[in-house]
Amino acid sequence: MTAGAARNTTHDPQGMQQGASVGPVDDARLRAAFAPVREWVFDLDNTLYCASRGLFEQIDRRMGEYLSRLFGVDRQQARIIQKDYFRRYGTTLHGLIANGEIADPDDFLAFVHDIDYAPIAPDPALDAALAQLHGRKWVFTNGSLSHAEQVLDRLGVLSRIDEIFDVKAAGYVPKPHAQAFDAFFRRTGISPASAAMFEDIARNLAEPHARGMTTVLVRHPANADADSLHAPSAGCGCRAGGDAAMSHPHDDPQGEHVHFRTSRLPEFLQRLIDTGAAATTATTATTAAKLQDTNEGKATS
Repeated sequence: MTAGAARNTTHDPQGMQQGASVGPVDDARLRAAFAPVREWVFDLDNTLYCASRGLFEQIDRRMGEYLSRLFGVDRQQARIIQKDYFRRYGTTLHGLIANGEIADPDDFLAFVHDIDYAPIAPDPALDAALAQLHGRKWVFTNGSLSHAEQVLDRLGVLSRIDEIFDVKAAGYVPKPHAQAFDAFFRRTGISPASAAMFEDIARNLAEPHARGMTTVLVRHPANADADSLHAPSAGCGCRAGGDAAMSHPHDDPQGEHVHFRTSRLPEFLQRLIDTGAAATTATTATTAAKLQDTNEGKATS
């Protein structure tokens, strides 16, 4: 992303941009893209809450501590291993599994998610938007089920989510790997053409785009890991064996696989609702009432 494009994204009053552009998105484009959507799929960390909360920084430190103990190295060397695996394999855990360096993935997940969730506060705007969206809401995370439940509960939106699909459900294969999405679609029965995916990491939107989903990149200025992946020298990590590809197009936040970008998810969702781009629970209820009235009229005629 160019410096100019980054400034435009940050200062867009709607917090929203069309992919591969530097201007705000018009209502017609939103309606065309989101009218078919009935399945709302959200990443968790640094997507449903702002990266400035620092939650993932805690997880990051716990990962470093785990690797330091596992390999008998200092924290600096552990961090080098951690970030190398993250870039090449999609997650640090997947790198450990691929290299036969860990016997119990659940032990790793429990350790790194043993954190303080107090920085996550209720988000009434997000709750209101999710409540109005018609269709099923999913969380698709590279983290654990218990971690997702705690975050969603702190945000005050746990009751809005129909199902959580965690990395264990994907056989410990994370996004951006195709196998993770294969498992997700098998489990959920979702039709990609009727689904939208919201993510904070561009490469994790490559598979959804290829399968026909509408994609939205959620970018927060404080998201250091995402920024490092979006840098020109980052490797995608989505190829077989975890081989890093320098300057892979999947890491480009303005690539064709990123249909929309926003820095403020609740406002993005609310605009979809306000412009009629997304079907809402209210419009669905009104349609159902009209159909009932019609049927009752036919029955008495």
